[in-house]
Amino acid sequence: MFTGIVEEVGTLVVREDRSDAAVLQIRARIVLQDVSLGDSIAVNGVCLTVTGVQPGADGAGVWSTDVMAETLSRSSLGSAIAGAPVNLERAVTLHTRLGGHLMQGHVDGVGVILGRVPGEHWEVVRIALPADLARYVVEKGSIAVDGVSLTVSAVSAADIPEPWFEVSLIPTTLRETTLGACVPGEPVNLEVDVIAKYVERLLGRRS
Repeated sequence: MFTGIVEEVGTLVVREDRSDAAVLQIRARIVLQDVSLGDSIAVNGVCLTVTGVQPGADGAGVWSTDVMAETLSRSSLGSAIAGAPVNLERAVTLHTRLGGHLMQGHVDGVGVILGRVPGEHWEVVRIALPADLARYVVEKGSIAVDGVSLTVSAVSAADIPEPWFEVSLIPTTLRETTLGACVPGEPVNLEVDVIAKYVERLLGRRS
């Protein structure tokens, strides 16, 4: 589980594509402080397993992870290239502050940045999302965008064919995550609130 509070922005330094998977090598510092093989780290909101660690002389290092074809096809990692910045967060512990919201690191779909409107102290970002996810997104609810826990500030009307939602990004989020540099047309990973999916499932069985 994760909380959507990004610990650092790392760099994808090597991508090795295979027939049905890819091996990613990511440079980082903070998330490697107490890492062990088999640990989980969220990369742009995707829960991945640490399969190798190469310590660096400067306090940073490079960790490796295997990404299967299913994950590549269902997330923006499928188009990620070497040199790309990525949001990183270690899995929560029982002593972790829950500053965001509970996330599984399982991407529900890929959205697209539609536009950005800068303000004096924040920036409003509009994001298109797959139509089958729109019912889980509500104003003032939580959503993860590239692994960042955000509060939905506006949603499109329920009957439009191409739904969208908006989030308002404070300076810290703009500065400390990759969302500060995302441009219109860029894909982003989305994870909706898991509670909404459980409620829908339970109500569906009852009806």
